[in-house]
Amino acid sequence: MARVQVDTPAPDFELCDAQGRVVRLSDFRGKRHILLIFNRGFG
Repeated sequence: MARVQVDTPAPDFELCDAQGRVVRLSDFRGKRHILLIFNRGFG
């Protein structure tokens, strides 16, 4: 498993929001604090 160092910027990525609009991490960089939550799911 790869480890992430503290204060390392996350790479840019894009996902669809609940309304199907594309949202990019870079859209918020320098404007807001972002909390990333990764759910590995169940299975």
